[in-house]
Amino acid sequence: MRTATAAFVLSILCAAILTPIVRRLALRFGALDHAHSPRKVHGVAVPRLGGIAIVIAFYAPLLGLLVTQSGVGFTLKHEDHFALGLFLGGILIAGLGVYDDLRGAGAGKKFLVQFAVAGMMYSLGFRVEAIANPFGNPLALGWAALPFTLLWIVGVINALNLIDGLDGLAGGVALVAVSTIFLVSLQRNQPLMILFSASLGGAILGFLFYNFNPASIFMGDTGSMFLGFILATSSIRTNQKASTTVAVLIPIITLGLPILDTLLAMSRRAVRGRPLFRADKEHIHHRLLGLGLTHRQTVLVLYGMCLLLGAVALVLTYTNSAVITVTLLAVLAGSLFFFLRRLGYIRFELNHLLSDQRRRNRALRAAIRPFTDRLRRVSRTDEIWEVVREVLPVFEATSISLELRDAGNVAGEPSAIVFSTTAPKVMEDTPTPPSTGFRARFGLVGIRRDEGHIEMVWHDARADLSRDIEIAIELFCDYVTDAYDRIRSRPSAGPRHRAPEITTSRNLDLPPH
Repeated sequence: MRTATAAFVLSILCAAILTPIVRRLALRFGALDHAHSPRKVHGVAVPRLGGIAIVIAFYAPLLGLLVTQSGVGFTLKHEDHFALGLFLGGILIAGLGVYDDLRGAGAGKKFLVQFAVAGMMYSLGFRVEAIANPFGNPLALGWAALPFTLLWIVGVINALNLIDGLDGLAGGVALVAVSTIFLVSLQRNQPLMILFSASLGGAILGFLFYNFNPASIFMGDTGSMFLGFILATSSIRTNQKASTTVAVLIPIITLGLPILDTLLAMSRRAVRGRPLFRADKEHIHHRLLGLGLTHRQTVLVLYGMCLLLGAVALVLTYTNSAVITVTLLAVLAGSLFFFLRRLGYIRFELNHLLSDQRRRNRALRAAIRPFTDRLRRVSRTDEIWEVVREVLPVFEATSISLELRDAGNVAGEPSAIVFSTTAPKVMEDTPTPPSTGFRARFGLVGIRRDEGHIEMVWHDARADLSRDIEIAIELFCDYVTDAYDRIRSRPSAGPRHRAPEITTSRNLDLPPH
């Protein structure tokens, strides 16, 4: 226990000292989060890469134990496969995060590395081989142990990554989870897991001094994916040999908030026909902000939810009673139902599935499908614009504009290019002056962060957009972003212009409809 306490204190000090250094380096080299992602809520550029400080602070006391003589250090050396997995796997995941923060990595690359690391962990003994049954003997997974373990590790990595949308949220959620793992490990007398959870808890706490609202640095994908990896593998190790009948439920409940948020995100995107890995602004923390809570209040509410889940997990750790287990799970499920209903998830999904709103959504997606098919074949930015201007009547808008940022990466293109058009016939039939009307802007968020935006104006006295039209436009923007990313990945692509300007604006009229 003294070794774990020393590791905890050392990790706090390392994180507290290293985080300002990483912040200065991120500012110096321009590694900033510019808040262009739809799920971000901060309004200014903030340095990222803070996860580097967490990674170093986590490993510092562990490396110290490997070169000193102590009982825990001897155990760590003795279980070399366990230490190798957490060291090598953690470094690989952190490296993937650094690459993603600096260069941007697509979903395919991320999954390839994550599943490869998860497979390595499985081969080193980090396995979920049975699912506990409160009413009988555990259910052996057999051949399904491998896919179940892989999905668990990769799922938790991405769940922590998805929930990292508010200052201090991912760090606080991870801190509560690792504290629960620490207490479970203490109860089960697992010295290595006590040590690892103490070291990780100290690293997170030292970083939160700078990451809590208002944050001066973000952990980035480096930090969120690394925390997800350590939590996923630690929870497997902690509950791997547990005799309690609810062992498999403990890590699921402990990490309940990020897991729930991920499942909700996947279900709503599948229902709406959007790509599963496109960011949106309907995560649990966004819904709480929409209820009128402040940034800090939202984070504290979610901290409280994690503490409640952690407390339930701890109670389940100490019981083998099926009655207590079922009662606790029933209360938890009921509370969860009312929580989701208060946030609007239950009502939205049921209405969307049971009303003609779903049919309207499908009709809009069918209407834009020819345009998205054309976007897959474009090879120049002006061809993107031709598709964008022709989709205007589908959304019944009066005018549309397209701004593509950083076009200087395309040979011969200006550093930014702006297209705009107005439908003449619509304007003739609309008494509202062109300077007024309802205006909506949709960001183009690709692998290079900010790609520009599409802006539309309506002069039909509307005060907002229906959710169906908004979803269809967001889906169309995803295809525009993909097309632009593809064009920019080919340096020789694009039309040749004379000397490039800083910004180019093109105003074209649509043919009458």
